[in-house]
Amino acid sequence: MKRYSMWLSKVSTGWVTIVGLVIFMAFTATVLPAQSEKAQAASNGAESPDTSFFYTPADIYESAEAFGESGRQAYIRARWTFDVVWPIVYTVFLVTSIGWVFSKAFPAESKLQFANLVPVLGMFFDYLENTAATIVMTRFPASSPAAAFLATVFTPVKWVFVNGSFVVLLVGIAVLIWKRITKKKH
Repeated sequence: MKRYSMWLSKVSTGWVTIVGLVIFMAFTATVLPAQSEKAQAASNGAESPDTSFFYTPADIYESAEAFGESGRQAYIRARWTFDVVWPIVYTVFLVTSIGWVFSKAFPAESKLQFANLVPVLGMFFDYLENTAATIVMTRFPASSPAAAFLATVFTPVKWVFVNGSFVVLLVGIAVLIWKRITKKKH
């Protein structure tokens, strides 16, 4: 883990961070709204449970039923096209941003440099969530209790790491700004 974190920090230069930000912003402005519209149309207006922080196995089965056969197929297709790329996009942005900001805000030997791994964990749990939800949707109306339960566990863990990554980034930015302000006063 240490070696991986150090490598991520090394590649998180200013230019790489800017490219990651531009891709993230472009994806957020163009692909996300289009994907949201497609998902809304394919799901017969039913809410996708994985957009919530908490849901129950019963909720995922209700969504599977409400989606209908074509909606479930569209959901699965989205999980293995769009939702393979989107976690990579947000992870690259967050990893490079945290890596670059933390390299300026904290000493190189600080354990805080490992914060660049937080988004990687978010991506990992996002993929686990997609896998579990896909099993439920694929097998529906057959029951998949283990997959349904795991989806309900992976989703909040994903959100903690993904949203936590933005908090980590904001804390790093605040520390960096504070260091720059106090440095100028001396």
